[in-house]
Amino acid sequence: MHGDRSTMAAPGLGARIGVRRAAVIAGWLIVLLAAATALSGCGSSIAAAQPGKILSVGAENEYANVISQIGGRYVQVSAIMSDPNTDPHTFEASPTVAEEVSRAQLVVQNGVGYDDFMSKIESASSNDTRKVIDVQQLEHLPDSTPNPHLWYKPTTMPLVAKALVADLSALQPGHAAYFKANAARFDTSLRPWMQALQRFAAAYPGATVATTEPVADYMLQAAGIDNLTPFSMQADIMNGTDPAPQAVSLQNALFSDHRVKAFVYNQQVTDSVTQEFLKRARAAGVPVVGVYETMPTPGYDYQSWMMAELRALAQAVAHGKSTTKL
Repeated sequence: MHGDRSTMAAPGLGARIGVRRAAVIAGWLIVLLAAATALSGCGSSIAAAQPGKILSVGAENEYANVISQIGGRYVQVSAIMSDPNTDPHTFEASPTVAEEVSRAQLVVQNGVGYDDFMSKIESASSNDTRKVIDVQQLEHLPDSTPNPHLWYKPTTMPLVAKALVADLSALQPGHAAYFKANAARFDTSLRPWMQALQRFAAAYPGATVATTEPVADYMLQAAGIDNLTPFSMQADIMNGTDPAPQAVSLQNALFSDHRVKAFVYNQQVTDSVTQEFLKRARAAGVPVVGVYETMPTPGYDYQSWMMAELRALAQAVAHGKSTTKL
């Protein structure tokens, strides 16, 4: 639901599944299990895999995009979460989503509690041949990892591409060389972003920003940017919890005292607290930069999206220019 967040119910900052989502999941998992036999014998709204193609699902559309780039003409890909105008943290999976995931031969999911509904669906529709790539496991991250937005880490997608080559090749051994070549091109295509992060850090040492949530924190760190907003407040806003008054006062002072070069906010989710921060930043002449949890579409692939976010940050830090929406 845009502009509103459920309270997260699992222990640890890494667990991001809401109470409402958990309740919905419990209900439709029962429906899925009860309907499994019927679904196998009748028509469905979910298209079957095209001949010669691997039916694949990305829990988030940025992962679906990378599946498409590595699998190319041998994959048929769909994304579960793909709307940049909604809040992924409060996404409510439906029986249709459950059916889509249950049929997939290959799945990529984020982990760290961000898309727990995927694992629940997979458990309810066991498939010994289904390949599941969990990015949390690729990164060897504990469940307590505080920031679940792993796709902003420069190390993440090269690991995903490598895992995709292995799993796609296991499903279609005859096209292993094709998948490997696509992954090599993909890794090369990430270099401009990696180099731009290094150039940013060298050009603007000690650049400071304030944020609402830790959506782009991994990229900020890679660019050498100092985020002056306490993580405890970022986590509160991410989890739909009202931040402490002292934290709000500290954030407001970052703007009024001109201690930050930009204000980076989650463009997909705003509420009264973040709207007030936006108002104060603008009043103080601090440029604002909107970042996304879901890849904006159409017009972007993963690489161009990351470059666009970094360019927006550079425009803010170097020229005081706001980019509220890509």
